[in-house]
Amino acid sequence: MDFNVKKLASDAGVFFTRAVQYTEEKLGQAEKTELDAHLENLIARADCTKNWTEKIFRQTEVLLQPNPSARIEEFFYEKLDRKIPSRTTNAELLGQYMQDAAKEFGPGTPYGSTLITVGEFQRRLGGAEREFLHISAINFLTPLRNFLEGDWKTISKERRLLENRRLDLDVCKARLKKAKLAEAKSAAEHELRVAQTEFDRQAEVTRLLLEGISSTHVNHLRCLHEFVEAQAAYYAQCHKHMQDLQKELSRFPNAFAVNASTSGVSAGPSPLSPATLPGASPPGRPPNPSNALESSTLKIEEVKPPATGTRKAKVLYDYDAADTSELSLLADELITVYTVPGMDPDWLVGERGNQKGKVPVTYLELLS
Repeated sequence: MDFNVKKLASDAGVFFTRAVQYTEEKLGQAEKTELDAHLENLIARADCTKNWTEKIFRQTEVLLQPNPSARIEEFFYEKLDRKIPSRTTNAELLGQYMQDAAKEFGPGTPYGSTLITVGEFQRRLGGAEREFLHISAINFLTPLRNFLEGDWKTISKERRLLENRRLDLDVCKARLKKAKLAEAKSAAEHELRVAQTEFDRQAEVTRLLLEGISSTHVNHLRCLHEFVEAQAAYYAQCHKHMQDLQKELSRFPNAFAVNASTSGVSAGPSPLSPATLPGASPPGRPPNPSNALESSTLKIEEVKPPATGTRKAKVLYDYDAADTSELSLLADELITVYTVPGMDPDWLVGERGNQKGKVPVTYLELLS
């Protein structure tokens, strides 16, 4: 107990002395040994590296795990040196919900069977995301964390030691200036030489560590390339899954036509469909209606617009009428469209001023 009290008193004395030194240096009342320019540049570069590495590390954590509660949980698992439990990704959870819903709706129905297919691909997307998160954590986050919690702590420790050596050196210089007697000067000069040697030795150790920052940059550059490659592979895998999903969905029977005939207007292409993407080619001309009822009874000039059910549509591509029953279209113009009983679901009746004729649904984007 007595030893601890003495040590505490000694530490308090040193702290007070350091505080006085710093204050006098700030006020210009005490001499301050300056570090050489090269070492100062290395320190500034190291501080910059630490600050930006910390920011990149934190933001990458947010990117890979947006949930702050989950990040805190993972932090405690790492500190306790325990394996982080595997979590279900949001895409996997969505896929599971879709497949469970399909069982309730009936897997044999169009909606149920589509839910099963989409749910399966959502689970594949979730699996790809899980793999990306795992690879990124190992190849990118871990090296950054190792630098911040390992190399940087060592550098900070040696820099603090260098600062203490500098302060000791300045104390010896001040003591030598104040010495009057020859014996006191001799003792002060000896202390100064010892302090200068220790300062120079610590400055060299610190310099070697700071020069290692260049190697850190090279290592982080390699890790950054690996992170980008993992990210590119993940997005490519997601793109492939979505292309496969679109192919699967194209094999399903078109259930929209049935709904369209009862709702008054057939649904046009969605704003995100390939038909509306820049540079997309116009769809093929739909086949002429073969419905016997339509061909025998539907005469365009006699068709009257319904009281309700008319809609505005934007023309996506130029269209040349094949016969007098059709209406030619110009891209980006607006027309009024509606359907009539017995009409083929791939076609609508379009009106532009006094002109009237059949128009293909795939060339339109319904607006209202």
